Amino acid sequence: MRYKFGILAEKIAIIFLTIKGYKILEWRYKTHGGEVDIIAQKSHEIIFIEVKARKTKLLIEEVLRPQQIKRIKRAAEIFIAKNPRFHDCLWRFDFIEVGRFFIPKHHKNFIS
Repeated sequence: MRYKFGILAEKIAIIFLTIKGYKILEWRYKTHGGEVDIIAQKSHEIIFIEVKARKTKLLIEEVLRPQQIKRIKRAAEIFIAKNPRFHDCLWRFDFIEVGRFFIPKHHKNFIS
């Protein structure tokens, strides 16, 4: 059940981002070093987005552990390395939480 809620949250996030003008480049991007839920582009920026479905209110720091952040960063580095057309782009890490009423909340630059 939680897996299905997570997939639904990712789909909601994709729709939300598309409405906000983001171009979705990858969904559920997996590498040997890590994974990223959504990779999007807006203007000259590549955004690596982690999506979490939560029925309770938690702080980002409680949801994303340091090991998971390392895996997201590694996957981002691999994606950029494999896609030379994005080498000159800026990139950032965002977090989208989808709550029990399916309303997404977008946190930009959650990893420095």
